[in-house]
Amino acid sequence: MYDEAVVGVRCAGSPLAILLACKGSWVLFVLFLGFLLFPAALNAQLIVDCSGADPNAFPSITAALQQAPLVGSTILVTGTCSETVNVHGMIGLNLGAPYGETATVNGALAISNSQNVFLYGLHVTNSPVDGITVSDSTAVLLEACTASGNTLNGLRVQNMSDVQVIGIGGGFNNNASSGIWANVGSVLWLNNWAGPVDVSNNTLDGIECEQSTCGVLGNTTFTNNGISGVDLVAGSKMEFAAYYGPNLIQGNKSGGVTARERSRISIFTPQTTIRGNGPVGVTAGFGSQVTLSGVEITGHTSAGVDLYGNSQAWLFGANQIENNGSSADSTSAAIRIDGNSEAFIRSGTVAHNNGPALLALVNSSVDFSGVTFAGNSGGIITCDNTAVMVSDLSPAILGPAADASCKTPRLLVNRQNAAPAFALPNSTAQKAVHDKYVGLAKH
Repeated sequence: MYDEAVVGVRCAGSPLAILLACKGSWVLFVLFLGFLLFPAALNAQLIVDCSGADPNAFPSITAALQQAPLVGSTILVTGTCSETVNVHGMIGLNLGAPYGETATVNGALAISNSQNVFLYGLHVTNSPVDGITVSDSTAVLLEACTASGNTLNGLRVQNMSDVQVIGIGGGFNNNASSGIWANVGSVLWLNNWAGPVDVSNNTLDGIECEQSTCGVLGNTTFTNNGISGVDLVAGSKMEFAAYYGPNLIQGNKSGGVTARERSRISIFTPQTTIRGNGPVGVTAGFGSQVTLSGVEITGHTSAGVDLYGNSQAWLFGANQIENNGSSADSTSAAIRIDGNSEAFIRSGTVAHNNGPALLALVNSSVDFSGVTFAGNSGGIITCDNTAVMVSDLSPAILGPAADASCKTPRLLVNRQNAAPAFALPNSTAQKAVHDKYVGLAKH
């Protein structure tokens, strides 16, 4: 037995529990001895052939996992595996098809209480629950993986897990709930430097981020989902950029992007298009906030941007909000600010919308300058008798309706905010994992 006074920490339970839960010198010492004395065991490579063609291979992923060391295993899979796969308590696991190939899991794949897990080239389908579930796990990477045709969500990230998707043709489509769902304090990034990811044709949302932090860094499409393309609720945060290629949010039935319940989203850099998503392109409600820069929002039947319930928007840069609204909606507008909400708008183009470019209602305010307005059927701005406006335009340009109905503050301040500088994210660590797997998993 070890001396607790020397180690400085009380560890109890199974070796796995000690390995996962204890952070003292004893665990570090055991890990050091393991790497020093048993390097082969800590880098075991197991072969799975679910077709049964290779009699020397494991017949299922589950059978291989039962024999795999808990630390540093690589499991290469071929064929279609009809099973429920449970990865529990693994560290440094590589699981997937040989590089450049795919393998199918006909059932659910769950990862729990694990860290540094890399999945490659797996197609997960026909699960009776979620396709891929990650719980209580950190540093989980998915490359070239798909989860489609599952009973619930394609990918579910929960219980303070940390997951990154790094592309090469991945997708989360045709699931009976949402394509991706992150909740309970988790972190999820679609960091698609390796290739595109598609999240489409799901019954509910493309991606729902609940009480979590999510990010999209380019090369991603959210199309034809049953509710929203992107849905943030319960204080979630999202960075949505096009660093690695264009993003498209299109054809989602209830809206393109929705932020509710004190959530916030920043959509920036050119090549993000939000088009034809039912009534509204971008919505912020119930104390939420949205930042837009270099975004195209077009083809919605009610409003391009809709703020309500004490919410805020900051628009700057080359935004294009065009061809939104319809004559069937009496509150149709390019940007609608309602219910104690605020819009701060600098530069961009608001043109050819049905209704006014700006519609301010119920104690809301709008502060705009440097914006190009053209061809909006309701003029530049319409206010009810409670709304407030600050503008760089003269009354002659704004028109008599705005001059009569839009209040102005007693102390008129047209504020200027410096736009933030955007920098390409550092994906060095994820690329290193990718390169290692390429070396390990060539057929």
